[in-house]
Amino acid sequence: MEFLNAIKSVMAAFVGVQKKKNLEEDFAKSSATPFIIAGLLMALVFVLLVYGVVQLVLS
Repeated sequence: MEFLNAIKSVMAAFVGVQKKKNLEEDFAKSSATPFIIAGLLMALVFVLLVYGVVQLVLS
């Protein structure tokens, strides 16, 4: 469950809509590892999504 919360926080951070209260809770109760993994995963998904859209447009 901790990893799902990390993914939610990372997604909110990507969009820029995370509340300060949630940010403080994340820093207080969790280690950085789930957030790093979730951030890398979300960045990879974003890059692959952009790549797929570019390939679709160019074809």
